Amino acid sequence: MAGVIWIVALVLVLFSVAYVGYGRYLQQFVDLDDSRETPAHKYQDGQEYVPAKKPVLLGHHYSSIAGGAPIVGPITAALVWGWVPAVLWVAIGNPLLGAVHDFVSLSSSLRHEGKSIGYIIGEYVGERGKNMLLWFAFLLTILVVAVFALVIGIVFNSFPQAATASLVYVALAFVFGVWLYQLNLPFSVGTVVFVAGIFASVWVGIQYPIALFGSSFENAPDTIVLFGETAPSFVPELGFNPNVGAWVLVMLVYGGMASVLPVWMLLQPRDYLSSFLLYTGVGGALLAVIVGTFITDTSQPLTFQIDAWYGAMGSNNAAYDLMPLFPLLFITIACGTISGFHSLVSSGTTAKQLDKETDARLIGYGGMLGEGLLATVALCTIGVAGIASASGGIGLALPNFATGGGVILTAFGIPESYGAPFMALVLASFLLTSMDTAVRLSRYLVEELVGTPQTTVQEYGANRYVNTSVVVVAAFVLLGSGSWEDLWLLFGGANQLLAGLALLTGTVWLANWNKNKQLISTGVPLALMAFITVLGLLWVAFYQVLYVRLISGSPGIWTWISGGGQIVINLTLIALALALLRIGYGNISSTRGVGGEAVAADGGEPSESDD
Repeated sequence: MAGVIWIVALVLVLFSVAYVGYGRYLQQFVDLDDSRETPAHKYQDGQEYVPAKKPVLLGHHYSSIAGGAPIVGPITAALVWGWVPAVLWVAIGNPLLGAVHDFVSLSSSLRHEGKSIGYIIGEYVGERGKNMLLWFAFLLTILVVAVFALVIGIVFNSFPQAATASLVYVALAFVFGVWLYQLNLPFSVGTVVFVAGIFASVWVGIQYPIALFGSSFENAPDTIVLFGETAPSFVPELGFNPNVGAWVLVMLVYGGMASVLPVWMLLQPRDYLSSFLLYTGVGGALLAVIVGTFITDTSQPLTFQIDAWYGAMGSNNAAYDLMPLFPLLFITIACGTISGFHSLVSSGTTAKQLDKETDARLIGYGGMLGEGLLATVALCTIGVAGIASASGGIGLALPNFATGGGVILTAFGIPESYGAPFMALVLASFLLTSMDTAVRLSRYLVEELVGTPQTTVQEYGANRYVNTSVVVVAAFVLLGSGSWEDLWLLFGGANQLLAGLALLTGTVWLANWNKNKQLISTGVPLALMAFITVLGLLWVAFYQVLYVRLISGSPGIWTWISGGGQIVINLTLIALALALLRIGYGNISSTRGVGGEAVAADGGEPSESDD
């Protein structure tokens, strides 16, 4: 069997060459200049615009973008089609598409006062285009919240140790925020103290694993069940069990609360602290593969226990008889290669905290390569762990990330009983940071859509507590069918399609900035993402949800509501995207045709040149 060391070597070489070569070229291409004042300094307000040290901001950005998706997506794709197509899409697509997308989104936001991609596209194609993109992004954030809350519930149910450790970690992050921003205590001392506390939380979790409901937990037989074996009727099972459903409810409430707090209170300190967990988990696992292959032994061979290729229509591990590799592979892997959600983070929170313009290369381009490394680790873990839990569905195989990670870490002499819960905490921390960041971003998007409230309805819409509640409740409704595969592919397709629209925004910005700017670097990825994801979303809507789940199945009323909602969101996203692509193409054609002057595509006033 092939050793997982080969995919580690391939990805490390390709990513290093890309960062040194293509990343440097892109930095010069968009003319990053440290003499310019960044929005974080220009509009510093202590709430949203807060200059951050490069390592702190990298930690926030990486933690926010590298959610559960680059773990879940590659694992799912490897189980359905084999590890070879998954590796190739991550290794080649990430530096040429995903990293470019993130870097251009961050750079364009820097030049537009830290505003979102919706604002930027509105500057060049008018208010109608801006609102379309903002609504698209808002619908996507609901999917992000729903999917990540569900995966957190699955992980906490499989590894109750991670549930305890995660609660301790969130509490430590809150205290660290007070340490830094209220007590003004030393940053370096706080880093040492609280990072040590984060790693100690793993030990606490192993000693005191907790669950909300249930009676039997394979990976932690001594789990402390807080509320008994049987859950009350209002706790949904979500297709798995009431413990998963209860954790989902807790996570949705947590995400709503975290999203309305000032960034210094939880978001910045939590993401900075979690970055040490994430760097250790990703870097440690990659190093362990190298050490375990050439120097020491591991509890199991570091070779692939799954097939390299299952076939173009998927394997028996798939939830459906027909799972065509094209286009479903690309929207399944999603964030491991390219993610539209990153454009919301880059232009929603990161651009408001960037200290110097040249930091954008490391944080934007390099941060996405780091996410590709996480996807590589995920493929290594599922390769080693195999598909022991896949009989319960792909969703139940996801905790094998922790199982396989525990095996890999035995290269350092770490027992699997400690390594697996640690990797489960790494997975949970990725998910937590992305989920509540998504809720916060949804608030920003609604505020941009409303602008200055003129009516009572708009005032309610702009209210952070009201719009946050809407997102959380809508996410819960989408989870009603308990259909993991449908919701994941819907999220993946919408996410990839938003990536195409973010690339459209970058391309429009470049075209209006200078008529001599080449548009290949963003234009080719734009075309690929638009074509692939529209086909993928149509397949999910009409085959998987409408035909298999609703027409051929025996759905209850809750499944009809959830499935119907998924179809409506799916088709709405496609319609919005196609309309925006048409408007954007018209702008680019007009601009290049008249010699570089920006033309508003909806009849509005032309925008000024960006540079």
